[in-house]
Amino acid sequence: MSGIPTRMVVHALVREDGTVAGEELYEVAALLGMTDQQVRLCVKRLVTEGRFTAEGRGRRAVLCLAAGAEPGAGPAAGQALVPEVEFVRHAYRQDRGLEPWDGLWHAFAFAVPESARAARDSLRDALTGLGAAPVQGGLYVTPNAIGPYVRAHAAELGLSEALTCLSTGDLTVGGTGGTAGPRALAERLWPLPEIAARYGELRALAELPAEPGRAAGLAHAVTLAAAFSAAMLPDPLLPPELLPQPWPGTTARAAASEAWARLEAAAPAPGPRLFRLYGEALA
Repeated sequence: MSGIPTRMVVHALVREDGTVAGEELYEVAALLGMTDQQVRLCVKRLVTEGRFTAEGRGRRAVLCLAAGAEPGAGPAAGQALVPEVEFVRHAYRQDRGLEPWDGLWHAFAFAVPESARAARDSLRDALTGLGAAPVQGGLYVTPNAIGPYVRAHAAELGLSEALTCLSTGDLTVGGTGGTAGPRALAERLWPLPEIAARYGELRALAELPAEPGRAAGLAHAVTLAAAFSAAMLPDPLLPPELLPQPWPGTTARAAASEAWARLEAAAPAPGPRLFRLYGEALA
């Protein structure tokens, strides 16, 4: 998998004591196709931003995570090191058949003036981040009961009076739905083929054995974490009743869980926090 941000590698290698060994960082980054210059520039930016302090230079340096700078919060470009734990656990509960759909669609509508554009954009991003799909201007729907999260975010933004919430078992969009069935509606509202393709990539990577050696194992773990986030973050986590079966997300997540267990067992101590964070998320 290409396109992994260099700073994601730095955050992924943070150990339990909050440090990153320079030698290990450069070695793992090289296995991921990054140059020493890329690593040096990235470290310099992270130090300038106050996320890390550095003792020494280059491969002999030891980076120390700044207080309050969590290793899962650093990567940019929409790639979290570890997706939200609650989000991941919900996905695995769905895979085990523990979150059946109650047949209700949850709709959210809002009308916010241009003068409050930033707040409006934040509410929209919150809705799409929670898996809701836009239907038309200011109207979003999802089969998941995300109402409490949406209302809380709207309240934080001062938009409670602008938000309308509705739940219904009868939803038709542009003639799709109704007698055509909720699965056809899901296919219309969400880019399921694209999401399935990302999970196909995750499964292929998860089933690929890691090369021997500490650095190679860590490089594989970073790549797996990036692929897991890339697949999970755009996934609306639709109930299985609305998805094509078999759904690639189910098999990919199972393969990722097994791969993660193998990598953690093979990683010599001290390992990075990354293993604990994923262990908590997959528990």
